[in-house]
Amino acid sequence: MHQVVIAGAGPVGLWLAAELRLHGTEVTVLEERTAPDPHSRATSLHPRTLEMLDSRGVAAPFLAEGVRIPGGHFAALPARLDYSRLDTPHRLTLALPQARTEELLADHARAAGADLRRGHRVTGLTQDDEAVTVHVDGPDGPHRLRTAYLVGCDGTRSAVRQAAGIDFPGTPATFWAWMGDVVLDNPPRTPALTNEHGSLMVFPLPGGIHRVVGNDTATNRTRPDGPPTFEQLRTKVRHIAGTDYGMRDPGWLSTFGNSARQAAHYRLGRVLLAGDAAHTHFPAGGPGLNVGLQDAFNLGWKLARVLHGTAPDTLLDSYHAERHPVGTDLLRSTRAQSGLMTDHSRETLALRDLLAELIDGVPDFCDDLAARSAGLAVRYPATDPDAHPLTGTRTPDLHPAGTTLFTLLRPGHPVLLDLTGSTRLNHLARPGLTLHSAPLTRPHPGWDTATAALVRPDGHLAWRTDATDGLGDAAAAALAA
Repeated sequence: MHQVVIAGAGPVGLWLAAELRLHGTEVTVLEERTAPDPHSRATSLHPRTLEMLDSRGVAAPFLAEGVRIPGGHFAALPARLDYSRLDTPHRLTLALPQARTEELLADHARAAGADLRRGHRVTGLTQDDEAVTVHVDGPDGPHRLRTAYLVGCDGTRSAVRQAAGIDFPGTPATFWAWMGDVVLDNPPRTPALTNEHGSLMVFPLPGGIHRVVGNDTATNRTRPDGPPTFEQLRTKVRHIAGTDYGMRDPGWLSTFGNSARQAAHYRLGRVLLAGDAAHTHFPAGGPGLNVGLQDAFNLGWKLARVLHGTAPDTLLDSYHAERHPVGTDLLRSTRAQSGLMTDHSRETLALRDLLAELIDGVPDFCDDLAARSAGLAVRYPATDPDAHPLTGTRTPDLHPAGTTLFTLLRPGHPVLLDLTGSTRLNHLARPGLTLHSAPLTRPHPGWDTATAALVRPDGHLAWRTDATDGLGDAAAAALAA
């Protein structure tokens, strides 16, 4: 019997497979496509995603190939979000086509030992108390796999979600936008433009390509019957911007709508969902791929611990408890942005001007939006009412002497930090735990008084104390919990 079967070899499924293999978990990835999709709906890797890659030691090839864009945006407002004040080593948005992200993650998953099977389509499932039987149509015909857990990472039309009977409530599309990958001889100096004719965003991709994304008042409430032609795209861009920026050599052209849905359950028995199978939305700001990868980062270590008997099955309930609210906030944010990006009335244009002034003129407002956009503001609920106020937050890349937190996280184990630099926690050393004793050598906001901390494998804070008395007993109790 298989330990884990993942349906879907997109970025989310591949990242989850690699996370499971990090812990020695046997994992099989089933993908309906016989070859990777050459088109890239997603193009942005956000700071938190780069932190995750860094925490596993695989960020370098992504950073080497992607186009670095300083900061981010909210609703394509002219005022950019400033990432320079965020406590992260990755203060940028990385423009990298999803197709290349998928290739790099496939290399990572295969190198870790994942079994990737292309041309295998999940057609149904049944589950009982012991396992899931997955119905598969493959190159050699229909067959079945028996697995302890099945994870659907198979997109918005998820066969796993439908076969498991998990509801996908939400709202259908009511407006549509268009996009195209083109060469621009005279690209704009500013990436965003909104006026009474529509909205337009232009940003660079590797290889001298620009992605042009927009919607126009003449067509954004009419369901398209297919992708725009190149001449239609040029006409729409000219109508909004007064120029086509020397547009030529079109690549992929497409349309998309603002359908927004979220799975009622991220876990149902032995079936779990991640990525677009769990949430779909208007791609304002490009968060979808990033939130999906963060779903997998949360789930991987939990599923591995349950399978290896170091945690009860109930640990998997925390996956829904922690990630479903993140998905809910994702839909709220993208709905708010889509309204600002597709309603071109005088009232909404005035609201956009006001929000842009707040971003430029109120640092706290800008910093809050920047942290949200960057994926750094996610906070999981603490179960202990007496827990440290930072419990559940993502931990920055702390710099205890001799190393960094992201380096310590690379084996995928929880990290216990003794920030006093003593030997009082050495007796807690054990397999599957990374213990490091050293004071911080670099300041981090909110961490100047910390004496010890326990950081989860996904980088979120499990426990922290600012006390020195009883440090060993407190750390032992945190590990036991």
